[in-house]
Amino acid sequence: MIAQHFQLNDALAYQQWREKKLAAYPLKLANYQTYIKDIHHPSATELAHIQAAYQTTNMAFYRFSVDKEQEKELIYQLGTQLGLKQLDHNLCADQDRLTSIRVTQHQGQHNYIPYSNKRLSWHTDGYYNPPDQQIRGMLLHCSMPAMQGGASLLMDHEILYILLRDQNPAWISALMQSDCMTIPANILNGKIIRPICSGPVFSFDAKGQLHMRYSARLRNIQWRDDPDTQAARAFIQTLWQAEDSPYILCYTLQAGEGLICNNVLHRRTAFTDNKQDAQKRLLYRGRYYDRLN
Repeated sequence: MIAQHFQLNDALAYQQWREKKLAAYPLKLANYQTYIKDIHHPSATELAHIQAAYQTTNMAFYRFSVDKEQEKELIYQLGTQLGLKQLDHNLCADQDRLTSIRVTQHQGQHNYIPYSNKRLSWHTDGYYNPPDQQIRGMLLHCSMPAMQGGASLLMDHEILYILLRDQNPAWISALMQSDCMTIPANILNGKIIRPICSGPVFSFDAKGQLHMRYSARLRNIQWRDDPDTQAARAFIQTLWQAEDSPYILCYTLQAGEGLICNNVLHRRTAFTDNKQDAQKRLLYRGRYYDRLN
């Protein structure tokens, strides 16, 4: 069942939800950051503060201090405490299914932009996953920041829904079509390592909560060829040109800080790495089939 405020024929429920949602903006980052004094035993108050943040904006930030050797295990435990349990074992994930994000190359020297120091365009994680493996929750933890750059820009996907619906509700219907956005197969050395994947941009989970899959890439993505889909796509692209928007949050994670979210829209700026291996940028990412509690 779709939540009442997401039903296109219920203008009143939508307006009431919209007014409450927009009241939080522009965001004051301090309201969405939680310092966890003892990450081995987060307090109920600390967890509640994180939950209150992401219940408002679908995202929250935390920070803690811990020995680097324990870091990965403890962020995994934090995700579990907040309802993130089903990790996606994506192509470049580590054996524990968390992914180390650093400048490197993967299988067969295949160059993936997230593992370079280049700018990453707007997207939601796992937009190329099949419908039964959608990424609904995400955790991004900084073990070591870049020497310069590497900021994250974020937008709650429910805000983008509002901006689109206010312009033209027909665009929402178009973006819910099952063949709205198609990602071609990923082929490496003549072998298909990820099949072609078609699906909607907007969909709803079993509890009626909004989910989004999206990429701003201009190449290797096929959009449904109808006027409303194309107009919606063009409108979204114009939003990314105004990064001073009150709905876009920009923050550079520092060592010991992390983002936990319901797979909100995000991008990364380019960065310059330290020449010392021990000081090079390193983030850990978890992709989950669950939403946050």
